[in-house]
Amino acid sequence: MRIKAELEPDIQDEAPTVSALTDYDRLHVVTYMRLLDSLEDPTATWEEACQLVLRIDPAREPARARRAYDTHLTRARWMTESGYADLLREARLH
Repeated sequence: MRIKAELEPDIQDEAPTVSALTDYDRLHVVTYMRLLDSLEDPTATWEEACQLVLRIDPAREPARARRAYDTHLTRARWMTESGYADLLREARLH
């Protein structure tokens, strides 16, 4: 079964930390790209990105929001450094 990225998949409180591409990563490629894109806007705050991209309200759930934002951003960066290679490999096989 092939997992496809979604525009607004459900968000876990923490992104994966394993050193291999996961089904969660495949599903959240767009989420990761949106988080990275938010860093390019000098006026955007992590709270806005969390609210818009992860759909977690930092005012109501500050600890959960910060943990989700930090771990998903870390995973997004990992995808640009390592995880993308697995995605490319999979694309060649299909």
